[in-house]
Amino acid sequence: MSTTAAVGTAPVRAPKLKTSAMIASFADPGQKTAPAPFGHALAAAAEADPRIVGLTADLGKYTDMHVFAEAHPDRFFQMGMAEQLLFGAAAGMAEAGLVPFASTYSVFAARRAYDFICLDIAEPNLNVNIVGGLPGLTTGYGPSHQATEDMAIFRGMPNLTIVDPCDSVDIEQAVPQLAASEGPTYLRLLRGKVPTVLDEYGYTFELGKAKVLRGGRDVVFVSSGLMTMRALAAAKALEKHKVDVAVVHTPTIKPFDEETVLAELAGDRLAVTLENHTVVGGLFETVAGALVRSGQSRRVVPIGLPDEFLDAGALPTLHEKYGLSVDRIVAKVLAELG
Repeated sequence: MSTTAAVGTAPVRAPKLKTSAMIASFADPGQKTAPAPFGHALAAAAEADPRIVGLTADLGKYTDMHVFAEAHPDRFFQMGMAEQLLFGAAAGMAEAGLVPFASTYSVFAARRAYDFICLDIAEPNLNVNIVGGLPGLTTGYGPSHQATEDMAIFRGMPNLTIVDPCDSVDIEQAVPQLAASEGPTYLRLLRGKVPTVLDEYGYTFELGKAKVLRGGRDVVFVSSGLMTMRALAAAKALEKHKVDVAVVHTPTIKPFDEETVLAELAGDRLAVTLENHTVVGGLFETVAGALVRSGQSRRVVPIGLPDEFLDAGALPTLHEKYGLSVDRIVAKVLAELG
């Protein structure tokens, strides 16, 4: 596609998008962050558990696995650009008694290696921990790298635990629990300089548990992943509009903590789900299914990505366009409240 457009007789060159903008952190300016929390947590967990090994499919630096590789070079395995081999090898290591963490981009795990994960890892219920980078809309590189449907793909796989962390606190506390849990897990990785948010809420990560981060009379947000960070920011912004918002963080998507979430959804507060994922097959439909099974009848407003392939571009622009920004969340809630 041409990068020029004719205006009269003089060609005008369209501005080039900088690569840094395409892979920029989703942290807000000045926000507290922690560098490579997954890599550091895995390296620390390996000090306590000699069974832990790390593997990657040529994406060590881009999944923070390089931190583990530097700390434990004899327990790190570079498998090259071969995701099916990556997970097949991880399965073999688990069969031999090791606890592998295998990292790649979420799109490659969910789309390219699904059958290998399903039959080699999930069916025998092996303790293989799948680490997926760039989940949802955390990159501007377009549909080839945006794993907008990874949870939808993986939710139907028996035995697989799915974790969608909010921040560095979630990741640091989740890693040793994933290593200790039986069966396979899938972690939606946030990498690089990851925001630190949940430390201000007296929060601790518990695998399989949702946590109420704040109460509220008017609205209840049920959120996962980086959208819990946005939910908390939107709740504060809505205070200026005299709207009191509760926030329930659900880092474990499967198995889902229906008891905690359904208790918060009882009553007549406006209910909103927020997820960095398509509204098809993710948190929204998990919550909706739980409501139907429990016999509750109520409306839930989904905030998430549309059921379409997304554009490429700078992350702040894309988050605004697709409704994940704090401003768009606030506007949506105010419109619903009328």
